[in-house]
Amino acid sequence: MDIKKIRKEFPVTKKYAYLDNACIGPLSYRATAYMNKFVDDMARCGGINEDRWVEDVNKTRAMAARLLNADPSEIAFTKNTSEGISFVANGLGWSISDNVVITDVEFPANVYPWMNLKDRWVQIKFAAEDDAGRIPFEKIEKLVDDKTKVISVSFVEFTSGFRNDLKSIANLCKKRGVVFVVDGIQGLGALELDVKKIGVDFLSADGHKWLLSPEGIGIFYARDRSLEKLTVREVGWASVVDKENYLDYNFTLRPDASRFECGSLNTLGIYGLMGSLELILEIGIKEIEERVLDLTDHLVNGLENKGYKIFSSRRKGERSGIVSFYSEHQDLASVRNTLKSWGIIVNLRDGRIRVSPHFYNTHEEIDRLLRHLP
Repeated sequence: MDIKKIRKEFPVTKKYAYLDNACIGPLSYRATAYMNKFVDDMARCGGINEDRWVEDVNKTRAMAARLLNADPSEIAFTKNTSEGISFVANGLGWSISDNVVITDVEFPANVYPWMNLKDRWVQIKFAAEDDAGRIPFEKIEKLVDDKTKVISVSFVEFTSGFRNDLKSIANLCKKRGVVFVVDGIQGLGALELDVKKIGVDFLSADGHKWLLSPEGIGIFYARDRSLEKLTVREVGWASVVDKENYLDYNFTLRPDASRFECGSLNTLGIYGLMGSLELILEIGIKEIEERVLDLTDHLVNGLENKGYKIFSSRRKGERSGIVSFYSEHQDLASVRNTLKSWGIIVNLRDGRIRVSPHFYNTHEEIDRLLRHLP
């Protein structure tokens, strides 16, 4: 990995040690250039080059599929993570007293779509995070019963950085006939994720964090064999086959995940996503994961030497790009603000400082953070 070359792709590195990719990731020059090209084309030519836009949308769809080891037909573009999870929550057939198993530390995008099913008498069961920032698989397994219809967890939990054991959960779902849903936003783009190998039914992830893309563009994966489990509740002119035969009114849904794309897409956002995916795939997601974990290991070692307490699990298979830490002797909000005054960008979540470096970050930036910590 040529880190000097990579850092030239990210203008944010000229001003900040930007270590807050779990909140909003910065755009690369490449993503920005693709977006500017689209804007310029639309300004100069209106819709004359729409066929080219469609080609680029399909190119981006194929790259998203490649990142997940999926087929392009299993990918739909969404506005955000919440929309994709809502496709599943609203599209499944529910019976009274069915239940959904989630964790008690999910981001609300993976909570409220399930809570919204209260008028269908759907119950929610919460697997609790333990004091070490982990959610043991056994806690999830214990909650599953004959009325469990869905298990929905984050690839990586947003406050702690705990990486859930997706393979074990998928095996449990297969054994019990349960639908497996993944909120992928805190890992996709930083960690390897093979949806076929694992056995994920549905996955949703916005692009503005580790995928380093604009807000308002996300990816929804619907496994081919699971697609027909969902009724499409939000439909429009683009949901159907032969969609440009406008006056035919043939209400036959498209045979793949694109049926969830009910109307005109966020094409500008897709151009930004195209640039970021192109860069991620060029570098290689395996190489990116290795670098991200190396940076977080370096950070954890330095934090422990300074007497800070690490909340994030550092066990094999549970590490991610998020490191959550705290001190009983520091005002952490003040510490965060002091770091910001030095151009070091981190965040606070659940009363702890959260640091989330990506592949363009360096050991020197981690050392800079450590030097300015009290």
